[in-house]
Amino acid sequence: MAAPPGEYFSVGSQVSCRTCQEQRLQGEVVAFDYQSKMLALKCPSSSGKPNHADILLINLQYVSEVEIINDRTETPPPLASLNVSKLASKARTEKEEKLSQAYAISAGVSLEGQQLFQTIHKTIKDCKWQEKNIVVMEEVVITPPYQVENCKGKEGSALSHVRKIVEKHFRDAESQKVLQRSQAQQPQKEAALSS
Repeated sequence: MAAPPGEYFSVGSQVSCRTCQEQRLQGEVVAFDYQSKMLALKCPSSSGKPNHADILLINLQYVSEVEIINDRTETPPPLASLNVSKLASKARTEKEEKLSQAYAISAGVSLEGQQLFQTIHKTIKDCKWQEKNIVVMEEVVITPPYQVENCKGKEGSALSHVRKIVEKHFRDAESQKVLQRSQAQQPQKEAALSS
C-alpha cells in the first residue's frame, strides 16, 4: 500500500517501513519523490564501518506499512557539495575498464586471460589489451596462453614484478579449484558415512 494521497516525508525524519516481503526497514529520510512514490532512506552501514551509511531506495507501492517515528519540522541542513571533477574522473575510469573488458571478450580472449588481466589491473593500473596480448606499463607483453613463460620484455624490475603477479594469480586460482573440489566432495563423504 502506497503512502496516502497528500502524505509526504520531511527530509531528516525517522521512518520505519514494512515491505510486501515482511522486511522491516528503518532510517532517516534523505529524499522523497511524491509523484513516483520513491523514498530514499539513510540507514546504518551493512558493512559495519563507522562513518558509512547505506542508502535504500524504496518504492512505496511495495510497502504495506509506513510509520513516522520522528517527524522533522525544521529546515534540513544544506546538502554536501559534490566533487564533480572527481566523480567525472571515476566515471571515465569505470567506462574505460568496461570498454577494455568488452574489447577482450569481442577479441576472443580466453576466460583465463580476462581473469589474469583483472588481477594485474588491480595492482598495476597501466595495463591494456593489444589484440589478444596484455601490455603492462608499455614494457611487458603477455601473450596467450598467459603463463609466466609468456611474459616478455626487457629484463628488469617491471618484468620480474609482472611475472610474480602472474605466478601468484595461477597459484591462487589452483588453490581455489582445490578448495572447491574438496567442498564438493564433502557432502558425498558425509552421505557415505551416514549410510
